[in-house]
Amino acid sequence: MDNMKVSELLDLTETIAADLFSDIEYPWQALPLIHDYILELGAKLDSDKYEQRGETIWIAKSATVFDSAFLAGPVIIDEEAEVRQGAFIRGNAIVGRNTVVGNSTELKNVVLFNRVQVPHYNYVGDSILGYRAHMGAGSITSNVKSDKTLVVIKGEGKQIKTGLKKVGAILGDCVEVGCNSVLNPGTVVGRNTNIYPLSMVRGVVPERSIYKAKDDIVKKQ
Repeated sequence: MDNMKVSELLDLTETIAADLFSDIEYPWQALPLIHDYILELGAKLDSDKYEQRGETIWIAKSATVFDSAFLAGPVIIDEEAEVRQGAFIRGNAIVGRNTVVGNSTELKNVVLFNRVQVPHYNYVGDSILGYRAHMGAGSITSNVKSDKTLVVIKGEGKQIKTGLKKVGAILGDCVEVGCNSVLNPGTVVGRNTNIYPLSMVRGVVPERSIYKAKDDIVKKQ
């Protein structure tokens, strides 16, 4: 199941949190580590480039954070990022360089790589979004199964038990998620894949694909 490994999904040169993934095989293994990692990394950030607000919030001086945005630590907002009006960051969040967190978007226990866009009415919880991943307006990650059992990643006829109750989605680099789509718990989307609007996605979607429906996934030419 190599297509679900960190090395196959994420460009670690495109995140301030590269060390978070250095000793793990699968991206979701980073989720329980985000809180402590932010505290460790935040304490090391260059005070000439980052402003510390309170005890556990670090914001790059070149970033733009609207007054109406709400941030609960621990949080790191990287350089040139934009956190727009009404954004709700509930903690345990790393927002990458040149990333956009938009109007009424909610984040919780996430790593957003550089140039990610979650710009309109998105919920992203317990998830990892790779470089240049984009979630269309109203698209969300669902991070808890309806029966509250532990999340299992299912793909290629195999299953991996995460041991976690909360896992949203893992989006590889340059994934495009169409408007008003739902990414069910444990969804993994390979690099350079497009998800059609209004999709309900679960399991593993291969890289360089177009997801039209569960039984209609085509490879890009």
